[in-house]
Amino acid sequence: MREKNNLEKKVTLQELQLPQDLKNLSLKQCSSLCSEIRNILITTVSKTGGHLASNLGVVELTMALHRNFNSPEDKIIWDVGHQAYTHKILTGRLNSFSTLRRKNGISGFPKPEESIHDTFISGHSSTSVSVACGIAEAMKLQGKNNYAVAVIGDGAMTGGMFYEAMNNSLRGKNNNLIVILNDNDMSISKSVGSLAKYLTSLRNTEKYLNTKRAVERGLEKIPIMGNSMAKSIKNVKDSVKYHILENSNIFEDMGFVYLGPVNGHSLVELEEIMHMAKTYHQPVMIHVKTTKGKGYPPAEDNPGEYHGISKFDIATGNPEVSADECYSTVFGKKLVEMAENDNRIVAITAAMKYGTGLQFFHSRFPERFFDVGIAEQHAVTFAGGLASMGQIPVFAVYSTFLQRSYDQLVHDVAIGKLHVVLGIDRAGVVGEDGETHQGLLDVPMLTSIKNTAIYSPSCYEELKICMNEAIYREKGLAAVRYPRGSEKNDSSCNYVTNDHILIGRGESDTLIITYGRIFSEALKAQSILCGDGINCDLLKLTKIHPICGDIIDEIKDYRRIIFFEESMGSGSISEKIGTLLAESSFAGEYSRVTADGFIKQASVAECLDEMGLSCEKMILHIRKRSMKNGEA
Repeated sequence: MREKNNLEKKVTLQELQLPQDLKNLSLKQCSSLCSEIRNILITTVSKTGGHLASNLGVVELTMALHRNFNSPEDKIIWDVGHQAYTHKILTGRLNSFSTLRRKNGISGFPKPEESIHDTFISGHSSTSVSVACGIAEAMKLQGKNNYAVAVIGDGAMTGGMFYEAMNNSLRGKNNNLIVILNDNDMSISKSVGSLAKYLTSLRNTEKYLNTKRAVERGLEKIPIMGNSMAKSIKNVKDSVKYHILENSNIFEDMGFVYLGPVNGHSLVELEEIMHMAKTYHQPVMIHVKTTKGKGYPPAEDNPGEYHGISKFDIATGNPEVSADECYSTVFGKKLVEMAENDNRIVAITAAMKYGTGLQFFHSRFPERFFDVGIAEQHAVTFAGGLASMGQIPVFAVYSTFLQRSYDQLVHDVAIGKLHVVLGIDRAGVVGEDGETHQGLLDVPMLTSIKNTAIYSPSCYEELKICMNEAIYREKGLAAVRYPRGSEKNDSSCNYVTNDHILIGRGESDTLIITYGRIFSEALKAQSILCGDGINCDLLKLTKIHPICGDIIDEIKDYRRIIFFEESMGSGSISEKIGTLLAESSFAGEYSRVTADGFIKQASVAECLDEMGLSCEKMILHIRKRSMKNGEA
């Protein structure tokens, strides 16, 4: 009686040792905890910003995972990772969850250095099944009987890696690989009528599974005819399934045992199907249907807006700061303006229509707009195909996701000298999303590709000019990179150019070089230093690559050159200029401040300061150099 009463007693997360205590609770108690978790998610994200809708949709799924598997011995791998907030709460980070996405706080994505329960770092999509395949094979080689569980969203299925991994999984036919498809948008397994629903329900019962296995084993024991009879029955079953289910189950065709779909908000259904999946000891696909934003009406009604959201008012759902004009919207509106007069211009996105400002283009020119889904590699080669036919494709993509398409940029665009334009959004640090999302590698990546033009505007007006240059002046691969957020409304907007501009009287021995967003910080630093008697000239680059030989001639006579760059140092523009200076008659001192390693989550301002790219840090660096070598 006491045990029964304990299972009826309401519990809170704070009372539990997580995740181990979850297995001792009743489903009713767990449902109450799910409500508590949703309140924590809504309250926290309203203060920190982050991915809300996707996390609200997987609360029950995450609860069921930790009740039916033994983390960290069983490995749970989250695809993209922005849906792992509940996982973090249930694995010992409840008390630190308020620090989500903040400097020195917990990451918005799985991070092995943060917890032993975070199996693999994941900020990009479509990787989880590949990781799980590798882990499952390693477990088998090491004689372990644990499970590798990949949780992947339906949107990530557009990524080619998913299918590569699914195809490769057959190699490990006898391993403990389980893939959970979190389907919150589209129907993966299209079925027809009541019979199909009944068959789906029937085959998801343990009684059916056990009976099926018993019949197969019994037939195989019959001498001579047993195996052929078993094969014949299987062929009949497959034929019936083919015609009734309209050949919709691609997963079974790829060698997986398919279970589902089930209600992803029913702990009963989830636990039943996970229990069944564990009995197979071969690759299993569990199809789970969930609702994005579950439990918070504004997020349920507008899941796209609440996928990634800034701070907001819980009562109304409205963001604390209204959405002002930003680089993304300026880019999108300018592209529409240009396309009005040129039907060759087409726009491409990889499932980021709103994030990249292309919603305006889609609304005005739907027939010239292409959303290829999470498939950046395909997007680039697709753009190459369009370019080969005389169109002018503009692929708008976040810097961090462009990394996925390097081979295509080289092989399918640059070698063929095809005119493809990249709108590289979120270039430079993005702040709270951390290492996996900082846009610090697009410059090194693109400068390694011959005959590639790169522009980096520092204000909206310059962005528009650069777009025109990239689309009409350049002939091959061209890129315009711009940061997350809005322009600085200060004097930096007075220095607009499509190439480069020198600011100063040319009487100083010290030259500062920079480009993009941090030009504003450098300009302020120059003004402050000048007021303190340290005169510096300032060279702003707008077309940052290829480097014009005239620039080297202009700067090689300075005694001291300091380059500030919001990019990884290796392969950067500062490195390229340093090399050219060394090859010229430059006899002065050259130093540069760039990113060194992967930048952890913090606000954009905190990231820039840590990198030495804030106005204050620039001043300190220049003062130090000046004191070392005499006044500038």
